[in-house]
Amino acid sequence: MSGKPELWLVRHGETEWSRDHRHTGSRTDLPLTAAGEQAARAMSGRLAQTAYDLVLTSPLRRARDTARLAGFPAAEVEPDAREWDYGDYEGITTAEIRKARPGWTVWAGGAEGGEDAAAVGERADRVVERVRRCAPERALLFAHGHLLRVLAARWIDRPAAEGALYRLDTGSVSVLGWERETPTITRWNC
Repeated sequence: MSGKPELWLVRHGETEWSRDHRHTGSRTDLPLTAAGEQAARAMSGRLAQTAYDLVLTSPLRRARDTARLAGFPAAEVEPDAREWDYGDYEGITTAEIRKARPGWTVWAGGAEGGEDAAAVGERADRVVERVRRCAPERALLFAHGHLLRVLAARWIDRPAAEGALYRLDTGSVSVLGWERETPTITRWNC
């Protein structure tokens, strides 16, 4: 399996803003809610049954806390795994943004004063390359909804904006892998 590791993805537990559907990007470092902490602890048994060559986390507190509570306090901070920079839309819901920009989506319109899908895709590509280079068998990454959706799209060599098609819940686990030489989404949103 050399050069073809699995990449396990963990979306952080619930925060107040994720619960309320507010865009929570790289500028706001919110803690997990009690439910988010509970979900992170509940992951520990499932994740502990598997060995990982490389364990990474976003630098943001909600991902680092999820890693710690899930049993991976020594997860290495990976700066490129931070969430989408929502710029002027940080803390605002899609419905509120659409009052000024009807039909807007972050996937097609990007975020004023922040990033667009292509910029997030460039960061995701660096994470994918690092995993494929440094993890002989399996890596584990604790990060964020939109970033992980982009990363999954880039793993299978699809445009970053295709991440719009992959719903991802808080506290979920997904696995990226291979079918022979073809990168695949092996499990999603489990």
